[in-house]
Parts: sequence; C-alpha cells; structure tokens
Amino acid sequence: MLNVLVAEDNEPLRQLMKIHLRRAGYQVVEAKDGEEALEKLEQGPVHLMIVDVMMPRLDGLDLTRSLREANIHVPVLMVTAKETLDDKRAGFKAGADDYLVKPVDMEEMLLHVAALLRRADLTSKPVVTIGGTTLYEQSLTVSFGGKELSLRQKEFQLLHLLLSYRNRIFTRQMLMDEIWGYDSETDPRTVDVHIKRLREKLAGNSDFSIETVRGLGYKAVVK
Repeated sequence: MLNVLVAEDNEPLRQLMKIHLRRAGYQVVEAKDGEEALEKLEQGPVHLMIVDVMMPRLDGLDLTRSLREANIHVPVLMVTAKETLDDKRAGFKAGADDYLVKPVDMEEMLLHVAALLRRADLTSKPVVTIGGTTLYEQSLTVSFGGKELSLRQKEFQLLHLLLSYRNRIFTRQMLMDEIWGYDSETDPRTVDVHIKRLREKLAGNSDFSIETVRGLGYKAVVK
C-alpha cells in the first residue's frame, strides 16, 4: 500500500484529506507541521507528501527545500491559499512537484496524487544492484532473496552510500557528515544504531555484508 504523508496544521482539513485518501486506497501519515513531517519521514517509507505552505515551526517551503537539499525526492504536492504566479513560482523553486490552491476540491486532489505517483513510477529506477539485491530510492525499499523490505530514510541513505562505494572505509564522522549533515548535533554513535538495524533487517543476504573496521568505521563488502 502506498503511503501519503499529509503535513497540514489545520486539523479539520487534514482529517478530511485523510478520509478521502483512505477511501482511495492510500495509507495516510499525519503531521501538523514541517518539523513533525521530518520526524515521520524517519519512521517509515513515504511515497508522496501533501504539504501546506503556511505551517508553524517549519513551513511548507522550507520543508520542501530541506528535502531536496538532502536529496530526498519524494513527490510533493503543495497546498496553499496563495494563488499568485509569484507564490506558485516560489513553491516550484523550493522543489514542489505540483500545486493546489485552497479551498481544496478533494476529487481534484486525488487526481493530482494519482498523476504524481504515476509519474514517480515511470521515472523510478533501481539505484544500486548487487547480485540479487536491489535498492529502490523512490520506495525506500531493498529487495533480495524473493522478499522486499522497507527501510527508514536514514537507513536507506546509509546503505545506499556504503553500497555505492564498496570496500571503501567510512568513519562514523564521515557517515554523519554525509547522511545527517555537517551541522548536525546528533551523537555520532547513532551511526552504530542504524548499522545494527540494517544488519538485522538484511540478515540472510548473501550478496554483501556490512563489516566493522576496528578503530576506523564501516565498509560494505561484496561476497
């Protein structure tokens, strides 16, 4: 089932969107502002986002801009009461894929959602393939041994980086800088937690392993 994240601080509107999206067969993840949306992205795969422009803490423009700067290319349908050409231009420059003006017609919203997902499917390609293992960025999934696993955003980025530079040793700080950003205040030991989760999820994979290089960091080794 496809997951749609709705980031909207207007609760009645958010609930109405959720009802119509669920009726159309989508799983809905809710966020009341941009900060919560980023947190929800870490908790599981999201295939499309519906983002309100005017939100507290982190607005829709900054949220979308931060996604694109982090190379997160989930389709974004931006929703706003602002309808001038300059407003739309700002949304598209921030990285939005489509635009809806309030008041939102729910049937029109569903048409835009379906079109964006079709477009994403057409352009979605495996980003890394090693033996029988394939990573898919659009869905944040990895398939091997006849099964498909969903990864969290940071897990996927970490695995993608290691497999893109096989046999290269990455220190914890290098991984932190690449995945979490240079200005992140997150404890570098969080890398160890993510590596542990990846190893658990990838148990039984015969194509590669994530190895610890004592005193240095980690590397992916093809078997």
